[in-house]
Amino acid sequence: MLVELTAAALICLDPGHGTAPGIGSQLEPIGPGSRQLKIKDPGGAAGEAPVALAIARRTRSLLLARGYRVAMTRNAAGYRGGNRDRARFCNERGAALMIRIHADGAADPSVRGISTLVPARRPGWTDDIYGASRRAGSLLQHELVASTGARDLGVVERSDLTGFNWADVPAVLVETGFMSNRREAGLLRSAAYQQQVAGAIARAAQRFLIR
Repeated sequence: MLVELTAAALICLDPGHGTAPGIGSQLEPIGPGSRQLKIKDPGGAAGEAPVALAIARRTRSLLLARGYRVAMTRNAAGYRGGNRDRARFCNERGAALMIRIHADGAADPSVRGISTLVPARRPGWTDDIYGASRRAGSLLQHELVASTGARDLGVVERSDLTGFNWADVPAVLVETGFMSNRREAGLLRSAAYQQQVAGAIARAAQRFLIR
């Protein structure tokens, strides 16, 4: 039976990248017990880290106004952990939902649009959060596209993201646009568009929590 979560539920926001120099290149296991290692932070697209943080801060304000509790993995540049640490941060706080906020990049500057990444089902790693994460991802993608009018790149399952494989709470990652696309980069750097995106994230989170 589904349980209705209260307005006091905690939402964990994870603004992507922004890792301190020298830490991002360090290695960590891609999942619990795995011998496969992955670097902690490849750096992201040019200009992505401050955009992700700005959107996260706006989202936090909107969620707080709705009565939710919010925790952020970082609130400045110079994060000193990896994606495993980001997941553990949200796990330890018993988050009702972990929302990872990113912007994309591509070699082809014409590529544009919004996508939402969710964990692929991996026994022992993500099978316990797969269904809820998939539901949250669908809600986020719908709200983001409806709010911004951006090209819909859909909900994409990923098995290779450390931040998903270590998560014990429902987790999603929103790619809010392409920093490599001139038009979308301009929008993503604007306060008005950041607020649009933040509003969509907050509405989707609320729809996910009130069920």
